[in-house]
Amino acid sequence: MARYGMVIDLRSCVGCQACSAACSLENQTPYWSNKWRTKVKDIEVGQYPNTGRHFVPTICMHCKEPACMTVCPSKATFKNDDGFVLVNYDTCLGCKACMAACPYGARYVYDKEDVRQAKEIYGDSTQHTKVHIDKCTFCQDRIARGMEPACVSTCPTTSRMVGDLDDPNSEVAKAVSSGLAKPLRPDLDTEPRVYYIY
Repeated sequence: MARYGMVIDLRSCVGCQACSAACSLENQTPYWSNKWRTKVKDIEVGQYPNTGRHFVPTICMHCKEPACMTVCPSKATFKNDDGFVLVNYDTCLGCKACMAACPYGARYVYDKEDVRQAKEIYGDSTQHTKVHIDKCTFCQDRIARGMEPACVSTCPTTSRMVGDLDDPNSEVAKAVSSGLAKPLRPDLDTEPRVYYIY
């Protein structure tokens, strides 16, 4: 069984937010930026006149030992057979314990207003019908069909790539094993599935 991971190359990301829009459309999540599953942080660096900008897309890191899962009182946050961290919307209490525990800020509340607007937009095909905590799912339905996550297939600069972390021929595995791609916060020792090239 493949152990999928993602590498995001910050050297080529232009901050266009195509990944955020694609994710929102694919997963019927809110259109407002504070509730995107994939957020692109715009970070200014340096001091005038030597300044620059870095764009850092962030998603759920799908940690090997996720803090969000251990604090969930209803066990709504779980890992599937492929090792991805997911949320069971039916059993989620919306208590926000997982939000507080996530060191990456990768979760948000899908609230009553979001549910109302989703029903208005998507009608009978609405995926989210109750209040819950939401986050990146690594597009599990697309992965199961042999497709890339929406954010990966949409990126116009091919800054994102997905592959099997255990396959030595995978570009993702090569980038990680060579040390070119690194975790966003190596100090946390969460063993994420998402890595960055700085």
